[in-house]
Amino acid sequence: MENPRIVIKKNKRLLQIFDGEKLVGKYKIALGFAPLTDKQIEGDGKTPEGTFYVFTKNDQSRFHVSLGVSYPNVEDAERGLKNKLITAEEHEAIVNAIGKKQMPPQKTALGGEIYIHGGGTESDWTDGCVALENEEMKEIFDAIPVGTRVKIEP
Repeated sequence: MENPRIVIKKNKRLLQIFDGEKLVGKYKIALGFAPLTDKQIEGDGKTPEGTFYVFTKNDQSRFHVSLGVSYPNVEDAERGLKNKLITAEEHEAIVNAIGKKQMPPQKTALGGEIYIHGGGTESDWTDGCVALENEEMKEIFDAIPVGTRVKIEP
C-alpha cells in the first residue's frame, strides 16, 4: 500500500483499511467493555475517539500481535489539563510526543496503552483497545507501517 490509513467506526464495530481513498479491507471488531462515548480517564473501559497514528508494532503482544495507537492525543491533553486530570508537564510531554510522531506518555490519569490487537470479537471485552480475530490482526499487522493514520469515530 502506498498511502494506508485505518478508520474505526465504533457504533458499527468495524475497522476499515484504506489505501488513499480506496477501501482495501473491512474487519469486525470488539471494543472496550464500556464502548459508548469517548475515553476520559484511565480504567473507564472506553475506546478513545479522534485522530491518532500507529506509534509501534508489537509482535510479542499477549493478544497475538498489536499496533500501538497514539492515545492520548493533543485534544485529550488539552481536556486533561483543563479538567486538572494531568499536570502542565504531562500536557507538554504529550504535545511534544505527538509533534514528533512518537509514543505519548502512557501512564497518566487520561489512560494509555491503547492498541489494535488480536484476541477475538465475540463481545466488547477490552480495557479500551480495539480487538480483532487473530488471523485478521496478523494480516493487518503485516500490511500497516508505523506512522499510519488511525481515525476512531463514534
